[in-house]
Amino acid sequence: MNDASTFNRARGLIARFRHAQGGNVAVLFGIAILPMLGFVGAAVDYARVNNARTAMQTALDTTALMISRDASGLTTEQISQKAKDYFNALYKHPEALNVVITATYTKSTSQGSKIVLSGSANMKTEFMKVVGYPKLDFGTSSTTVWGNTRMRVAMALDITGSMNSAGKLDAMKKAAKGLVDTLKSSAKTTDDVYLSIIPFNVMVNVGKTNKDATWLDWDTSYGSCSQSSRKTRSACVAAGKKWTASNINSWKGCVTDRTQSYDTTKDAPTTTTPDTLFLGESYTDCGSSVLPMTSVFSSSESDGSTDDNTIKGKINNLSANGNTNQGIGMHWAWMMLQSTDPFPTPAKDSNYKYTDAIILLSDGANTQNRWYTSASQIDARQKILCDNIKNKVNGTTLIYTIQVNTDGDPESSVLKYCANAGNFYSSTSASGIAAAFDSIGNSLSKLRIAK
Repeated sequence: MNDASTFNRARGLIARFRHAQGGNVAVLFGIAILPMLGFVGAAVDYARVNNARTAMQTALDTTALMISRDASGLTTEQISQKAKDYFNALYKHPEALNVVITATYTKSTSQGSKIVLSGSANMKTEFMKVVGYPKLDFGTSSTTVWGNTRMRVAMALDITGSMNSAGKLDAMKKAAKGLVDTLKSSAKTTDDVYLSIIPFNVMVNVGKTNKDATWLDWDTSYGSCSQSSRKTRSACVAAGKKWTASNINSWKGCVTDRTQSYDTTKDAPTTTTPDTLFLGESYTDCGSSVLPMTSVFSSSESDGSTDDNTIKGKINNLSANGNTNQGIGMHWAWMMLQSTDPFPTPAKDSNYKYTDAIILLSDGANTQNRWYTSASQIDARQKILCDNIKNKVNGTTLIYTIQVNTDGDPESSVLKYCANAGNFYSSTSASGIAAAFDSIGNSLSKLRIAK
């Protein structure tokens, strides 16, 4: 019930009292009217105070979040002053008097840095002063903890031929570099946030310098077995036969999907289980190689960098060719988050919490993988993979997916299926890529705020 309706009812009671003829009614009403008006007045005063307290809570929460971003390198005294400055700029309630704010800052530990903000004030009463309460005190507080959650982010980027149209490739590069800057701004130390880049089309390029890696397998394009029926090096060796390598130096670095069902698992590759190995393939449209986990904190290259060993340099050097196999991009992104071969992620400190995240952008439907050219069959493998990634037994991994649909295609059911709830983004223009990456960057940054 609002204040106006309460007073209207009171006026109605008084009007009826004026016309009442019975003395008993007048006496009873006279006795009752003062406490009634007192209750009404108390409700009005408390409503005013509650409104001021709610506004103070909002200002304190916002101040605490802003301090969490600025605290690095500041003294406790500087943080306290900055908190007061932020709060005073935000809290402008006209009826709040004697406003006091205190800030208690705890420097970074394994549990994270913490700021506790407390605010207090009082307000003059309009009605309760009649009964001896000329003012009401109120206060509230806000706590923010940050930096105790570290991140590993694997970004799988579509470099298929269709990305050359409608400005999509350039828009993706710009947006991806913007995400790097966002993640870097939330990092305070080298180990806080690592990011990996996985360019994909039909295959993924793991780098031709890895040609001697034990986690690779080869087919007859790159060697032969003394028993001709054995079509891969692993099968040849498992049968006790001799494998003779050839043309390895001509390999561009591409690998195809792992043998089923290891195309949907995070099992480490091992020669004792040949199906877990990654099969090197000859692929004309072999694109840019992957970039293993790299700290965004130490990434100081400019937006125009062409150094392929840096995050922005890798992004700038992307070119687009070939068909689409989202599943292999998703799978390699997951593998990049593991502590095992092929590219072990940096060791995780047990004193910290970690969030693993995959971001996959694609502009079209699946068209080709190791076994199929049917989108429905490729999607089916990808869904199994995404189920395994999101299975909490494997640890919590967030999945964000982006569909850049400039050709009027249907909404991608497989990309939507793979994303966690609320983490699927669809855009009908290249310009929408930036908005999607901005939203993801903000989401990931907030995950480093514990409270």
